[in-house]
Formats: sequence, C-alpha cells, structure tokens
Amino acid sequence: MKKIPGAMFIVDPRKERIAVKEAKKLGIPIIAIVDTNCDPDEIDAVIPGNDDAIRAVKLIAETIANAVIEGRQGEQGSAAVETEEVSEEVAAEDAE
Repeated sequence: MKKIPGAMFIVDPRKERIAVKEAKKLGIPIIAIVDTNCDPDEIDAVIPGNDDAIRAVKLIAETIANAVIEGRQGEQGSAAVETEEVSEEVAAEDAE
C-alpha cells in the first residue's frame, strides 16, 4: 500500500484482534460486523450481525463493496465537473 487506508472493514473483530489493534494504533477507523461475543466499544462503526453466517457476511460485504465503488465513481464524476467549471471560468476570463 502506498498510503494508509481511510477505513478498515473487519468481519470478526474478536478473531481479528491484531488487525483491530493495528488500526487503532494507526488511527484508522474500523467498520465491523459485531456479533454478541464481540466488544463493540473498540469499533467505530458497528454493524450488528452474525459473523458466523456465510450468507449474512456475503450480503453485507457485497453491499459495502458496491457503496465504495459507487462513492469512487461519484468522486471521479465530481472531479470532472469541477475541472470543467474551472476550464469554463478560465475561458471566460480569457475572452474578456
């Protein structure tokens, strides 16, 4: 990785306790599926769910992945709009 990630998604924080400690140490926000056997106080964004059910984990992970993809497409789209607006402003100034 070239830079620290903006967030970390963890399926079972109890099992992945080393990842939780590392994220806390680096200041990375943690998003996690938290079952009744986990401590939700260590997690920044808690998703209550059964981390042992494969179908539940798959559904939640797919939903998060789709949201990330959609968000990145929105960033690219807004960057293109900003670039276009700046180009139009520069063109207007040059015309004056």
